[in-house]
Amino acid sequence: MFSRSAAIIPQCSQQVRGMATLKMISIRLKSVKNIQKITQSMKMVSAAKYTKAERELKLARPYGIGSQEFYKKAEVKDEEGEKGQLIIAISSDRGLCGAVHSSIGRIVKADIAANPNTKVVIVGDKVRNILQRLYAKNIAMVVTEVGRKPAVFGDAAVVAQSIINSGIEFSKGKILFNAFRTVVSFRTTEMPLYSQSAVANASKLPVYDSLDSDVIQSYTEFSLASLLFYSMKENATSEQSSRMTAMDNASKNAGEMIDKLTMTFNRTRQAVITRELIEIISGAAALETKN
Repeated sequence: MFSRSAAIIPQCSQQVRGMATLKMISIRLKSVKNIQKITQSMKMVSAAKYTKAERELKLARPYGIGSQEFYKKAEVKDEEGEKGQLIIAISSDRGLCGAVHSSIGRIVKADIAANPNTKVVIVGDKVRNILQRLYAKNIAMVVTEVGRKPAVFGDAAVVAQSIINSGIEFSKGKILFNAFRTVVSFRTTEMPLYSQSAVANASKLPVYDSLDSDVIQSYTEFSLASLLFYSMKENATSEQSSRMTAMDNASKNAGEMIDKLTMTFNRTRQAVITRELIEIISGAAALETKN
């Protein structure tokens, strides 16, 4: 009697273990399917936002290109001195978009390591999170609530006015952003930034008539807002395209995982059913033999 009971215990434990495995696979399969639904929805939303961002980028490019052309034709150069360097890093408050934010953070870290006398103005919360632990003393200003809605020129003007009012002095400056190339690629770009005194001391500035200090100040402020607006539009388009690509890849990976989990679930269920049939047939054969 004791030996018969001992023989039954492993069979019951195997059956319970098989059912527990099936339940775990079923729970995981359900969670992966839910994740796939979320990533597919995010891909569709990003695709719609990307289409709008690309359309608005074409209208914003003349702002940035025009300001850069003026600096080139006037031959504006960086000032000499030890006022330090100013970097304006363009990012956003939202993630799940590949290496859009980390590429900006990596370049800023390298610049600070090369020149410790660097002040950083961060547009967006993601780059702030990258730099805050090691380079908090170099952060001069952080602008948040960026990326939730499409940027307009008024947003860039507010940021530019805040930078001007802060009184940050610099000999050399640049704006870091991600320039949009194609749906699947972007390029982290540096755009030179000049102070008012650097513009006033440009070698070919006298070519332009009627330029006094007030006109130069007004143009410098407008140029800063134009460059910020252009870079924010470029970065927003790169972010949406990168997020769309990332969510598409996540959906494909989830689909592959669903196929593997479904196959594992079916095999496990078939094994449990086969084991139960063997036990039933073995029990029936034992009864027949006894009779």
